[in-house]
Amino acid sequence: MNVTITGRHMELTDALKSYIESGLRKIRAHFDKVIDVDVILSVEKHRHIAEINLHANGVRIHSREESSDMYASVDAVLEKLTRQVRKYKDRINRHQPLTDRELKMYQHAIVVPEPVNGDQHAEAAAPETQHRVIQREKLPMKPMTLDEAILQFELVEEPFLVFTNAETSQVNVLYARGDGSYGLIEPEF
Repeated sequence: MNVTITGRHMELTDALKSYIESGLRKIRAHFDKVIDVDVILSVEKHRHIAEINLHANGVRIHSREESSDMYASVDAVLEKLTRQVRKYKDRINRHQPLTDRELKMYQHAIVVPEPVNGDQHAEAAAPETQHRVIQREKLPMKPMTLDEAILQFELVEEPFLVFTNAETSQVNVLYARGDGSYGLIEPEF
């Protein structure tokens, strides 16, 4: 297990490092192969923030907690990570393949409205704004079924998940909708 512990705006002590590593050993028992664990500890005014990114068995799990004490933050984030790992393992153990009827429910059509007579020129006349990329991130594109993608999406605290659909071999985007359901964006050719 490769553990990277980073401290931002704070001094990392050996006691804190060993405390984190002992907590992570308990989580490692749930996986065949843990690839990478990134722990980021930071202090912002009176907030002590602990964040863990775990990459194991092709799954990425992210947890973040904050409190007024660093040890309390570490305990909370390890507890949250343990809950997420158990949830993942439970869903894997009770996984059943989708039936054809359930697969049809996930079909999604993207409808693009046709421009009205004057709309084409309105877009061209708008002043150009300059955008810049602040952060660039490379994502592993492991082929996943839709069920696996939903499971992965529930484990990370991100607004969307980009993945390669194992059934179509195309890049898809999964996002959470306001009513608790999920949306799927598929390319149209």
